[in-house]
Amino acid sequence: MLKRSLPLAVLALVLPLAAQAHKMWLLPSATNVSGADPWVTVDAAVSNDLFYPDHVPGDLSRLVITSPDGQTAKPDNTITGKYRSVFDLHLTQQGTYKLALVNTGVFASYEQGGQKKRWRGDAANLSKELPADAKQVEVSEAVNRVETFVSNGKPNDAALKPSGKGLELVPVSHVTDLVAGEGATFQLLLDGKPASDIKVSAIAGATRYRNAQDAFDATTGKDGKFTLTWPHAGMYWINASTQDDKTSVKQAKQRRLSYTATLEVLPQ
Repeated sequence: MLKRSLPLAVLALVLPLAAQAHKMWLLPSATNVSGADPWVTVDAAVSNDLFYPDHVPGDLSRLVITSPDGQTAKPDNTITGKYRSVFDLHLTQQGTYKLALVNTGVFASYEQGGQKKRWRGDAANLSKELPADAKQVEVSEAVNRVETFVSNGKPNDAALKPSGKGLELVPVSHVTDLVAGEGATFQLLLDGKPASDIKVSAIAGATRYRNAQDAFDATTGKDGKFTLTWPHAGMYWINASTQDDKTSVKQAKQRRLSYTATLEVLPQ
């Protein structure tokens, strides 16, 4: 099991390589707001139970907030505690904001003095931090994106434009206009192109208070699209992962990618 002493950014890179026992998430206090001076508060954490912070806080140094005009916004009142990070967001524009924790890095396994060891961190530090006598070195690249969305007034799509890097979600059904009992369609992209035949899992929050995850799945088609029908209202955690050999780090032979989002589903 992962050790709590691992740096937060490093832990974020390792999670997609594990069996998702720990889940990373962003949880906004609301996904639809209005009024003269709207704010939301957002929790960021890695936990066993959704959305109950019980492991380590999210790394806000990786936070990117995109405003409804497509420009970058800054959080307010950031704090990192033992189990979660928290920040406020002042929604000064009408439309939809995208909040994302974007993590990239590398994972290396090797032998030194007859013992198997591992290293995780930024690609720029790999050569200087890997021991000179390391043998049987295997390196993989990790690309991990964790998102949520908040709309002030009428939703719009400017902030939802994909970057073309890694796994990304493109809404067909708008991400802040989801209703229980209705199907919602999205498109999954890999480096800006439709990602086909990838399983997407969805889990409702409050797993602490039930005996099963109750996950339900969909698989992307050739166009990267998939549809999820929400069984009830609440906050949902959705996740997809894949791997390929299209690395940007020359030492890496494999690239592992993960996409996660928190979506709010409203009652009919």
